[in-house]
Amino acid sequence: MTTPLLQLQDLNVTYEVGDKEVPAVRGVGLTLDPGGTLGVAGESGSGKSTVAMSVLRLLPRTAKITGEILLDGEDVTEMKWGRLRAVRWAEASVVFQGAMHALNPVRKIGEQIAEPLRLHPPAGKTPTDAEIDARVAELLTQVDLPPSRAGAYPHELSGGQKQRVMIAMALACSPRLIIADEPTTALDVIVQAQVLALLSRLVAEQDIGLIMISHDLSVLAATCERIAVMYDGQIVEEGPSAEVMGAPKHEHTRALAAAFPTVGDPVSRFAPATTNPLPPEPEDRVTGEPLLEAENLRVSFRDRTGKRIDAVAGVDLTVARDEIVALVGQSGSGKTTLARTLLGLQKADSGVVRYAGKPVPTGGAGLKAYRRQVQLVLQDPTSALNPAHTVYEAVAEGPRIHQLADERAVVHRALEAAELRPAAKFADRLPHQLSGGQRQRVVIAGALALEPSVVVADEPVASLDASVRGEILALLLRLRRELGLAALVITHDLGLAWNIADRVAVMYRGELVETGTVEQVLLDPKHEYTKSLLAALPGGTAQRRTVET
Repeated sequence: MTTPLLQLQDLNVTYEVGDKEVPAVRGVGLTLDPGGTLGVAGESGSGKSTVAMSVLRLLPRTAKITGEILLDGEDVTEMKWGRLRAVRWAEASVVFQGAMHALNPVRKIGEQIAEPLRLHPPAGKTPTDAEIDARVAELLTQVDLPPSRAGAYPHELSGGQKQRVMIAMALACSPRLIIADEPTTALDVIVQAQVLALLSRLVAEQDIGLIMISHDLSVLAATCERIAVMYDGQIVEEGPSAEVMGAPKHEHTRALAAAFPTVGDPVSRFAPATTNPLPPEPEDRVTGEPLLEAENLRVSFRDRTGKRIDAVAGVDLTVARDEIVALVGQSGSGKTTLARTLLGLQKADSGVVRYAGKPVPTGGAGLKAYRRQVQLVLQDPTSALNPAHTVYEAVAEGPRIHQLADERAVVHRALEAAELRPAAKFADRLPHQLSGGQRQRVVIAGALALEPSVVVADEPVASLDASVRGEILALLLRLRRELGLAALVITHDLGLAWNIADRVAVMYRGELVETGTVEQVLLDPKHEYTKSLLAALPGGTAQRRTVET
């Protein structure tokens, strides 16, 4: 009988908060065989990352662990510090969430990949510099990066490349177990598919056990043989991936599945998964006249050699009053540059931006007045909000710049519109006292305070939990209904586009390669790039067959 690679038995974790002990994980039992793959799903606060980090005792000092964590039959909870240090990296390693933050920005990636090799030399033999360089080159090749990238700094790599570097570091000492904590969060669909395929290939080739953590069930189903769903610190459902995805038994599992809609599912159109669903959209709803327009817009930058590269290449785009347009494409396709140009934050080489039929001024009072009408909702609410400013101060910034009268009433009205009710309850809080969804609502309130006609939302739910994602999307739809607010939503998530958009514009290498209604673009794509985006969705081929039938 094969000894399990990892076995958790009645695992409990509590955190000391003041003079209280707060339970985070309660009675968890999981088993992973050598070469097996297990997905752990759940929202933030469900305990999934606490379970994963407890395997190598990477939790803070305030955490108390009871139960057994058997790694190759040896209880991690009873290991002395020297033995635990030897186990980390060499026998089990972690791919941490957010490669941007996990990598040291001032060290070359080759040095960072080499660090585990220097700290944990095989068989106690210190490798030479030449041996380390050779191993780094081998690891980069394994994760489909050229060895020459060893000399690059993290800021010189794309998001997907940084994630590959994290995987290379985890593989450095040839561990038998890898724990991947949200390894594809905020990656576009094609890069996500590449990272998932890479992990699957490495697991198969090297017989590695894999635990993958995610709030997206479709990502886990595409990579893992089994899925365990956590809620409130407990395992509420576990089984083969096909069963958990195809016929979820627990209501929380069903909610997680519904939060990431299938492209082509008529039920999820204008109906984000939320505990407070909106009434159906009227079938005969017609959008208004063109409000925000780009005509033959072109923006270029110079690369290191001085050569001009088109980031936006002759784009024509229209957002009508009372319309939501989704701008989709991979990272680097030019979406954010186009948005910055529409907002007047980036100068165009040529072309024109119009608002309500008139060209947008390039400076002065005219540009300031335009920016009051077209507001930006930033991607990451944690980075967008000043940690030292209260909610009131964050929302009041715009009204102060535009010298609006009755500032307090304006701020409270915006907070109420963003569903932070009652406004007085939230006004004096700091960002760290809010949940992720509440922080995103503060960012939206900051845009609403100026009563704009258009919002440009850059990946508004990329870093949010499943249920919170549904709430924010429902909020955008409600604002469109109640205020007639138009929106340009920038996203790499085709499910989000299907969820809320009237039209979709697909951007590739600076060009709009396909534009049309959501049904036209996502159900009957004409351009090969659009087809590749749909095929890259987890389970993409099966999903496309479902859509086509």
